[in-house]
Amino acid sequence: MALKVIGAGFGRTGTKSLQIALEKLGFDNCYHMEALFRNPSDVTHWENAYLEKETDWNSLFKNYKSAVDFPSSMYYKELADFYPDSKIILTIRDPEKWYKSAYSTIFSFDPGPKIKLKMLFSMLFSSKARNLFKVIKLNEKSIWGKYFEGKFEDKNYTIQKFKDHIEEVKKSIPKERLLIFQPSDGWGPLCKFLEVEIPSDPFPNSNKRENFNLWARGIVSDVLK
Repeated sequence: MALKVIGAGFGRTGTKSLQIALEKLGFDNCYHMEALFRNPSDVTHWENAYLEKETDWNSLFKNYKSAVDFPSSMYYKELADFYPDSKIILTIRDPEKWYKSAYSTIFSFDPGPKIKLKMLFSMLFSSKARNLFKVIKLNEKSIWGKYFEGKFEDKNYTIQKFKDHIEEVKKSIPKERLLIFQPSDGWGPLCKFLEVEIPSDPFPNSNKRENFNLWARGIVSDVLK
């Protein structure tokens, strides 16, 4: 199975809503950061990508038709080249609002002491727990350390990085292959771009900032069961 849709937008630009929308439109399954946490053995592939080694994308995405959010969006160029028939969706958001949301959620996320202790204990006998720990450490290195150069707390730097990324995607991907999208745009432009019919249901509105920590802790707890 080859990826048909690749998301180039950063986390907290409506990627969870886009994931749900793509799956409803038939581009399922859609790979999202949540998929990496729930299937932490995938970390081997992402470690290869981080180290700029050959990455077996077909193996990683064998059950997926689309991919959005971190970490996929950091490798949108590689994925666009590897899947030449895919379409690229760049989710965008007001930069100030994006930074506030990203800082208070994905950057600051802490599962809490109970879950941390459970993970450390589980690592003694569970490869899944050990891989989950590797996922967390890899995200720290690849997203916050390498991609944002350890400067995410510098608001001006990070917002400029956000803006530069948007311009880079526009320059890298041919216009006919690219959709610049916000969830507030609704089904219309997305369905036109993907050449599918518009559903009767409202466009998804998921993963709001105030619910993020509870949602993310729930995922980690599920994996450690």
